[in-house]
Amino acid sequence: MKKIGLFPRVIVGIILGILVGLFLPKPIVRIFVTISSIFKLFLNFIIPLMIVSFIGYGIASLTKGASKLIGVTVLISYASTILAGSIAFLVASNLFPILLNITQLGEVKTASELSSYFTIPLEPLFDVTSAVVFAFILGIGITMLRPKGQGAELFAIVKDFEEVIQAILQKIIIPILPIHILGTFANLAHAGSIQNILVIFGKVFVVVIILHLLYITALFIISGIIGRKSPFMLIKNQIPAYFTAVGTQSSAATIPVSLMSAEKNGISKQIRNFVIPLCATIHLAGSMITITCCSTAVILILGQTPTYLSILPFIFMLGIAMVAAPGAPGGAIMSAVPFLPMIGIGEELQGLMIALYLTQDSFGTAANVSGDNAIAVFVDWLYKTKIKKEA
Repeated sequence: MKKIGLFPRVIVGIILGILVGLFLPKPIVRIFVTISSIFKLFLNFIIPLMIVSFIGYGIASLTKGASKLIGVTVLISYASTILAGSIAFLVASNLFPILLNITQLGEVKTASELSSYFTIPLEPLFDVTSAVVFAFILGIGITMLRPKGQGAELFAIVKDFEEVIQAILQKIIIPILPIHILGTFANLAHAGSIQNILVIFGKVFVVVIILHLLYITALFIISGIIGRKSPFMLIKNQIPAYFTAVGTQSSAATIPVSLMSAEKNGISKQIRNFVIPLCATIHLAGSMITITCCSTAVILILGQTPTYLSILPFIFMLGIAMVAAPGAPGGAIMSAVPFLPMIGIGEELQGLMIALYLTQDSFGTAANVSGDNAIAVFVDWLYKTKIKKEA
């Protein structure tokens, strides 16, 4: 299983979970439910630590040597990510109640599921709110110290801690996720609600992919008009990087190909070498679209009516929390899990939310890196026409 990507492993987990839930006896199904339940406890324990490491290190590292160009790039990337989430919610909240069968949603919600054989007393060291506040204090504090020649040791500790959490994600959480998903779907299948879940998956998947393509096309049209480049040429040159990202599920791993696409687009070397790696970390419009659509679908499953004002704080926070998280496949949804309770998604549906997202993760990554090149076109134009002349 380690030799294949996360997406195929998730699909295998879903299929095996359905088969286990439909055809194996209840005591066997409860074994997988127990494993999934224990994993969920560990995930909840590690979540506050993830927040501290990702947000703290992300803020501390992004502001190193801050300049006008860095500030503009960060602002555009964050604004694009928030805009993508807002558009995704407005489309999903209006389309899903029509597209997704309300009767099916009710059946999923009321399905009787199995309990685990046992549990363990594993509580987080601190809650999510404390983790967010501490991460901001830590990250901002380091950025205030570093220009004075201080804080190097603290920054090194935060960086090492972020690498530890990344290692836990890559070596423990991500490999076990398919088993967690297996247990989740085994429970759903045993409860008799799996057919409705699969229908929901398919419809959400189609909507998400269409939104990805429309959004990155719009970004290339806007950046092409501003930068006086053909949007069709920009899109054509982006195709190799897009499909590379679909295969790797990693913005970081796609950077070399993205740089080649940026070069073909005529972006100056100093700008592409700066913007592409930076945006690979901070610009997550595709992931935001996927998570927002999936969240909206799950909220509807719960029988709730989401509003833009209720989900906007979640989008704002997620735009920050996902920074530095996409180094590993599934990193974006792992960053989102701590904030799901903000929009009413509790632990009982976290596994479904993760599975729903991961089936579309590679396409979200491809949309992310495509948007990076669109931003690079705009920043390059800004540098050549404004900032460079001022300097």
